[in-house]
Amino acid sequence: RPWNLLSPHRSPLQSRHHNRDARTNSPAGRTSSASVRMAPTAAEQHTRKAVGLAARDASGHLSPLAITRRSTGDDDVVIKILYCGICHSDLHSIKNDWKNAKYPMVPGHEITGEVNEVGKNVTKFKTGDRVGVGCMVNSCQSCESCNKGFENLCLGIIPTYNLVDLDGTITYGGYSSMVVVHERFVVRFPDTIPLEKGAPLLCAGITVYSPMKYHGLNIPGMHLGVLGLGGLGHVAVKFGKAFGMKVTVISSSPGKKQEALERLGADAFIVGKNDEEMKVCKCFRSPIFSTQIGL
Repeated sequence: RPWNLLSPHRSPLQSRHHNRDARTNSPAGRTSSASVRMAPTAAEQHTRKAVGLAARDASGHLSPLAITRRSTGDDDVVIKILYCGICHSDLHSIKNDWKNAKYPMVPGHEITGEVNEVGKNVTKFKTGDRVGVGCMVNSCQSCESCNKGFENLCLGIIPTYNLVDLDGTITYGGYSSMVVVHERFVVRFPDTIPLEKGAPLLCAGITVYSPMKYHGLNIPGMHLGVLGLGGLGHVAVKFGKAFGMKVTVISSSPGKKQEALERLGADAFIVGKNDEEMKVCKCFRSPIFSTQIGL
């Protein structure tokens, strides 16, 4: 049986020394000048040094922060971060708009980079692979949602930053030099997609792609209305065109017409505040993908 100085029982070594402390040779119970080392905390076991850009308060300003990452677990992938997209939720988080900020906070959940190391049980990735990490880095991995591939619905989901991880430490995001993630939450990036351009697909991209795929909004020739041309809307247009659909953008900003038609390839553009144009919109029966909150 292993023994330590915190055990309430005597070790064989203590017995041989007549109830004297084996490390200090002082009578048991007497204060010793030697320090007794407690078991290392989870934070102390994070031995990998890294640097991040952190918010220290709700001002919105970021500054360098020395952070640590955990040692490589059997199922972990160690990633050298090369790029990280900026999501508007990052801005909400660092400014504490949702009243749940844990400072210092290292945001970022659209991570792309290269694999530096893998744990012994990892089979999907190897050193040098181009990979990405999105808005979650862990879950319970055993509930019904996780077993069906819907980890985002797990009650034990661990977001990429600003939440307590399974080991009790606070997660730090992609505005940093490296990250250690369970392989289940790492995705492979094809060589045909530049990492710096593909990073937003890990949040805005999947937010749009998943419901389009799930609800059958990916049929060639189908008409699709996209409501809003912001961070999600422009991705919805590009996915729609990639699926071979006929895409109509509905926006309250007339100035976005050229971008929608010429840059993104939409087939039509309607100003939502224009009653005459909206009458045309109501004439065709087709699904409308809303990227605006509350609609």
